[in-house]
Amino acid sequence: MSRQADRTMFTSRQADIVSEALNGFRIELPSWGFADTGTRFGKFLQPAAAVTIEEKFSDAAQVHRWTGVCPSIALHVLWDLPQGTASAPAVLALAQKYGLRAGSINPNVFEDQAYKYGSLGNPDPAIRRQARQHIGSSIEIARLLGSRDLSLWFADGSNYPGTQNIRRRRRWFEEGLREVHALLAPGQRMLVEYKPFEPAFYHTDIADWGMALLLAQSAGANARVLVDTGHHYQAQNIEQIVAWLLDLNMLGGFHFNDRRYADDDLTLGSIDPYQVFRIFHEILHCEWETGRRADLAYTIDQSHNLKGKIEAMIQTATTAMELYAKAALVDHEKLALRQESCALVDAENCLKDAFSTDVRPAIRDWAESKGLAADPLDAFRQSGYLERITIERSAKNRSPVSSYA
Repeated sequence: MSRQADRTMFTSRQADIVSEALNGFRIELPSWGFADTGTRFGKFLQPAAAVTIEEKFSDAAQVHRWTGVCPSIALHVLWDLPQGTASAPAVLALAQKYGLRAGSINPNVFEDQAYKYGSLGNPDPAIRRQARQHIGSSIEIARLLGSRDLSLWFADGSNYPGTQNIRRRRRWFEEGLREVHALLAPGQRMLVEYKPFEPAFYHTDIADWGMALLLAQSAGANARVLVDTGHHYQAQNIEQIVAWLLDLNMLGGFHFNDRRYADDDLTLGSIDPYQVFRIFHEILHCEWETGRRADLAYTIDQSHNLKGKIEAMIQTATTAMELYAKAALVDHEKLALRQESCALVDAENCLKDAFSTDVRPAIRDWAESKGLAADPLDAFRQSGYLERITIERSAKNRSPVSSYA
């Protein structure tokens, strides 16, 4: 089918809806997604993978250049700011150089040997204090970089029954999160993430959205829940969790990825794009009902062990744009009427019709209207950037490094 024929199947109203949706859509890139990563069994090195923080900024800038929707980069304190607050000026300079801004700041309270038995849930008060101090330093880094969100994920838990006092650890987490929340500067937020297992296999201290919700509510007014789409049991209804958290005004943001079994960290929409569409729909339908835009941070969190790093990020960003645009096409007024009258088939078709719509021609038109590439992945491949950095980085990337990212 010709490009012109594609366009004729799309109404001008639909094109306007897609354009308006994409004008307000932003998704954050993770610095660690451009570095060599691996599984617990090992790591396969890529010659073009980023090693330095400048290389991560440079690669992220390529994704934003071709997609236009990724203006910020999430940073991991231990991997990206090894000198803590002293590293902030160099990061600010890189952000200005590459036309990006520092996004969410991610403390690391799981890799140091001190955290073998936990961080905020560790039985040793000195280690709990060390974790709180590191998170406090991360809050100061966020302030220096002009970053709003502190993204908290904890590996705390236990592997064997009876080895830890679960109730006491919950209280330690409650106390610790209250203390670090008190350090937030005006306008900053604290996002509490959850995960049912890994690396803890018997119990995890923040194992589900309910635990994260209670801890966030206890911590203070600027704490919210962060939903990682890979951090759920099989067949769990993630969009129901999203709907509840939206209704409680306690949803802060997402780490987007896809999975087949557990926390697989696969590229977004590679396994179940309809689920991502349903999540976006719940957000947009809530906005339609309330008349308020949801204040959410969309962040990619994936491990591109086999795919090329930059290409996988571009693929993810464009997939997110497509699924968000499809969700924007749902006729909310019609859907509400169908729901109220329990017209089940017609209500379901309101979603399925939007999901089945090919939004790619409208996205290409939107991109061209912004001076962006109609095909971001092809434009990147034609740019020569990958070939250049492969030559420049390949020699130093032959030797494995000890850190995960």
